[in-house]
Amino acid sequence: MQTERKEHWENVYRAKASTEVSWYREHLDVSLGWIRRVAASRRAAILDIGGGASTLADDLISAGFDDVTVLDVAEPALDAAQQRLGADAGKVHWIEADFLHAPLEPQCYDICHDRGVFHFLTSGDERAAYFDQVNRILRPEGTLIVTTFAPDGPSKCSGLEIAQYDEDAMLDVLGGRFTLSACERHNHRTPQGNLQQMMTFVMRHSMNE
Repeated sequence: MQTERKEHWENVYRAKASTEVSWYREHLDVSLGWIRRVAASRRAAILDIGGGASTLADDLISAGFDDVTVLDVAEPALDAAQQRLGADAGKVHWIEADFLHAPLEPQCYDICHDRGVFHFLTSGDERAAYFDQVNRILRPEGTLIVTTFAPDGPSKCSGLEIAQYDEDAMLDVLGGRFTLSACERHNHRTPQGNLQQMMTFVMRHSMNE
């Protein structure tokens, strides 16, 4: 599965420019807004899970955050982001890995952000592995911010089946691992002009759970 995921996403980024993929957005305003709200300071350690060529790293650096890591399974996506950032690419930590199996240090992040991985995990085992990894790498009282497609949003993305979530569905898969502290419904307009219905969930991590 790791190899298949890597091949799929590398082929996507070889076939299309990073500004042409359906999930591209010039600024991830919803994500950035939530990160600013939950971050204790601009020194918060932030991991963008499946961040790839996303512009979130650019905006975080511009906003003064100085501990930003982008993890993605696709090397071409990371290359595109680094080329876009130019000299500022050196201000970001880059990790090429499958998040479910990445050998990340325990309790090293204050905030984990994910707009590109969780809704592709359609099996219970994959979701359990995801939450186990997040639980391991988040610091006490850390925050997980996840954006997915809403129930009335697309049922596929990049040719792959996805899982759709509303508040009840997210609470069901969380299974008490994290506390859901906020959720927000919003729309994303693709570069092709299509409107996609999205949900962003903010979850608090506690070492006591």
